[in-house]
Amino acid sequence: MQATATVLVYSDNAHTREQVRLATGRRPAPDVPLVEFVECATPAAVLKELDRGGIDVCVLDGEAVPMGGMGVCRQIKDEIFNCPPVLLLIGRPQDAWLATWSRAEAAVTLPVEPVEFANALASLLRRKALAGA
Repeated sequence: MQATATVLVYSDNAHTREQVRLATGRRPAPDVPLVEFVECATPAAVLKELDRGGIDVCVLDGEAVPMGGMGVCRQIKDEIFNCPPVLLLIGRPQDAWLATWSRAEAAVTLPVEPVEFANALASLLRRKALAGA
């Protein structure tokens, strides 16, 4: 198992980014690596970090302004070679179909529920580790 996993968190709302950090803790599950965060408040910053490389999972806020996480997800899936898996934060459970449209691998509702979020993030980190093995 790698020593750390890098999780990119995109939201224009600092409180939402904090919810993600607190729900994750040092690691979302015992069988996945420790997590380091890269926080982005703009879509341009997301693209810059993904171009730099080293991101294991993206957490994107579907309610972000001016560009929501679903639009950002669809864009990065089209433009980033070997795009990392994406966990979308959605406003309502009924928006899950939009998460599918954006090609996100997982979605959870806002506000962040710590156990649900940690389980979803850990699942994506496991999947990423298996793909890299």
